Amino acid sequence: MTTLQPHRISSVDALRGFALLAIVLLHNLEHYNIFGAPAAESPLLKWLDSTSYDFIFFIFAGKAYATFSLLFGFSFFIQLRNARSRGNDFRARFAWRMFLLFCFSQLHALFYNGDILLLYSVCGLILIPASSWSDKKVLVVASILMLQPFAWGKIIYALFNPQYIDTNSMFYRYAAIATETGQNGNLIETLADNIWNGQLYSNFWQVEAGRLFQTPALFLFGMWLGRKNLFVQSDTSRRFWISTLKTAGCACVPLFMLCRLVPPHIENVTILSYYSIALPMIYNFSFMAMLVSAFMLVWFKAGDGRKSQRFIIPYGKMSLTNYIFQSIIGVTLYYHFGFGLFDKVGAFGSVCIACAIFTFQLGYSRLWLRTHPQGPLEYLWKRGTWLNWQKTQSAATD
Repeated sequence: MTTLQPHRISSVDALRGFALLAIVLLHNLEHYNIFGAPAAESPLLKWLDSTSYDFIFFIFAGKAYATFSLLFGFSFFIQLRNARSRGNDFRARFAWRMFLLFCFSQLHALFYNGDILLLYSVCGLILIPASSWSDKKVLVVASILMLQPFAWGKIIYALFNPQYIDTNSMFYRYAAIATETGQNGNLIETLADNIWNGQLYSNFWQVEAGRLFQTPALFLFGMWLGRKNLFVQSDTSRRFWISTLKTAGCACVPLFMLCRLVPPHIENVTILSYYSIALPMIYNFSFMAMLVSAFMLVWFKAGDGRKSQRFIIPYGKMSLTNYIFQSIIGVTLYYHFGFGLFDKVGAFGSVCIACAIFTFQLGYSRLWLRTHPQGPLEYLWKRGTWLNWQKTQSAATD
């Protein structure tokens, strides 16, 4: 069997880096789940606050997470392919890898009650059986999941049973407790609260927001993109991304109108609740596809990416490390046990803080990768995956 020489695809690292930057911007605007901000006094600052908040949420909310998830599925394909090239079956090893990701999620959730890694560790298991599916089956299952069948089932049920009430808001009670602790608790109280209330808040919200269906769908789409080699420049790749850009761009307009114009006319609270999940999820997927397509086409046109794209590659290569530690930094800045900035900094100030966190982490990533092949948490994850602490052949990892 011919052994493939493992290598990283730079466009994917860059895309992952930009997705993580967008996540950092969004998390800072949300004050790491202590929502709200002081009213600006000057007209200029009011304009800066409203403009920065509206622009960043319009462009990135729901799209950054989707991009991050898409690339997770792609990474699985790369790991599977590289393992098979060495004559290994990666599927059981990947299940263990998801358990290790669950452990990382517990570290992350201890500080931040908006963790997504636990959801990834659970939903990632779908990739094990899916690795043997045909391309057609992968796309069909992914499309069904992306359409939010549970939400539409609830809507149909409510249409025939108007007395049925489901506000899809179990997370609220835990959100209130977690927010109160973040605003007033010390470090020990915050960590202790996140062990239970914080995780219930985060995971109830993700389930009720439709991510239990969206996340595995994105993983499957990402795996399919890897199978088709669409992140590597070729005539086929360019045609695919051009077609995707056109299709997604055309879909975004009517989907946006359906998201904005229909809800005010829905009186049934159950239908409104689930419609407000299903349609925006599909719209965000289309918008994300448009952004990713544009990014890849610009990358291909430059040959191997523009400088404005490549500069962020180190940040994307250390995405797990940077994702967890940006949360620890942010929580320390905004929560009561740290600097307590949640009620002192508006949207524009939060964007400035996010840029400072990103700049620091990008610089650190560059320095670290000069002497190490991967980030510290990425290293632990890889070594733990293979249960081998000796020097091994470098392989493409998350």
